[in-house]
Amino acid sequence: MPHDVIVLGLGGMGSAAAAHLARRGARVLGLERFGPAHDRGSSHGGSRITRQSYFEDPAYVPLLLRAYELYEVLERETGLEIATLCGGLMAGRPDSRTVAGSLRSAERWDLPHELLDAREIRRRFPTMTPADDEVGLYEARAGLLRPENTVTAHLRLAARHGAELRFQEPAMGWEAAADGVRVTTARGAYTAGHLVICPGAWAPQLLADLGVAFLVERQVTHWFQPDGGVGPFLPERHPIHIWEDADGVQSYGFPAIDGPGGGVKAAFFRAGRECTPETIDRTVRDAEVRALADHVRARLPRLPGTHLTAVTCMYTNTADEHFIIAGHPAHPGAATVACGFSGHGFKFTPVVGEILADLALDGTTRHPIAFFDPRRLRAAAAGSEPTATSAGREPRP
Repeated sequence: MPHDVIVLGLGGMGSAAAAHLARRGARVLGLERFGPAHDRGSSHGGSRITRQSYFEDPAYVPLLLRAYELYEVLERETGLEIATLCGGLMAGRPDSRTVAGSLRSAERWDLPHELLDAREIRRRFPTMTPADDEVGLYEARAGLLRPENTVTAHLRLAARHGAELRFQEPAMGWEAAADGVRVTTARGAYTAGHLVICPGAWAPQLLADLGVAFLVERQVTHWFQPDGGVGPFLPERHPIHIWEDADGVQSYGFPAIDGPGGGVKAAFFRAGRECTPETIDRTVRDAEVRALADHVRARLPRLPGTHLTAVTCMYTNTADEHFIIAGHPAHPGAATVACGFSGHGFKFTPVVGEILADLALDGTTRHPIAFFDPRRLRAAAAGSEPTATSAGREPRP
C-alpha cells in the first residue's frame, strides 16, 4: 500500500493535517478539488479573527492556547506572516452573548482581559462609538490570521516532509475496505491505511452517511475605504471587533492591513442564506452593501466611506454550531472526519491538524475533543439527551 494516510480536502484543516502527518513520517497523499489556497470554499478572504476569550464555549480555550503556540511554529518554519495580535474588542450590552460569553471564558481560564465601559472604549479607540449602555471585553492577545498564508504554509511543510499533494482532483467517493480505505477521484482510485476527511462545504455529499445534518450558508465580507483614509484603522490603533446589537445581530471587523488603498474589512456574522458549493451566488447585490453600510455607520462613523469590494464564502454549520472532529462512527479505524466548523473554526487550524494526525496514527489524542463527537447531534435529532461528555462539558482549568 503506497500511502499510510489520504487527506481529502486541503483547505484550512486538511492542509494542517497533511503537514502534521508528514512531519511524523507518515506517507501522505493529499487530494484537493481546486488549486492550493483557493477562494472557492471557506479559507480565503485575507483575514480571520483569532481570540481566546471564547464566547461560544469555554471548552474551546485549551485548543486555542495550543493553536497560538502552533502559529508561532508555523511562522518560524515557513517565514510567512500568519498571526497579527493587534488586540480585540467583544462589544455589546453586558448581558449579550458576545460580552457575557467572552467574560465567562476569560474568567474560567484566567485569561488576561479588561472590561471597558462605553466612555473608555471611545477614548481608547476613537474609531468606535458605542452606545452608553454598551461595554466591551478587551483582549490584548486577540487579533487576526492570514488564511491564505496559513494554508500555504501548511502545504509547504507537508511537501517538505514528503507528502504527495494532488490538486484539481475532486473526490467522487470513498469506502472502507478490509485493510483501510479506497478513494475514487475523477482521475483514478487510491488506497491507504487511513482516510482523513476535511470536506468543508462538501460535507453533505461526502459524509452523507454520518447521520448529521449540515447547513451550508453563503456569507459576504466587504471592504470599505474610510472617510479620511485608513490611518486611524491601522492595527496599532484599531482592534479586531465583534459587536452584538440589542437584537442579537453580530457584526465584525478588522484593522486596515492591506495598505493605504486596501480599506477596512467588515461583515455580518451569520447573516447568510442556504446554498451549496454548486449553487452559491458569487454576485454581491447593492442591497447587501447598503445593509452592512447602514449597520456599521452607527458604530464606526468613519465607515462606510466608499465601498471597495466584497467576496463570498461558505459556512458549513452543524445544528449546535459546534465542530465535528472524530473517528467516523461507522468506520472509526479507517476514517477520521473534521467538518462543520460553523463559521468560527479557522483559528483552530494548526491544532486541528495536530489532532487529526493523532487520531489517524494513534487512534486517540491528548486534546479534549469529546465535545466534538457527532453522536451528540444524532442523539439530539433522535430526541434523547446527550451524555455529559458528548454535550461538551469543558474540563476545569
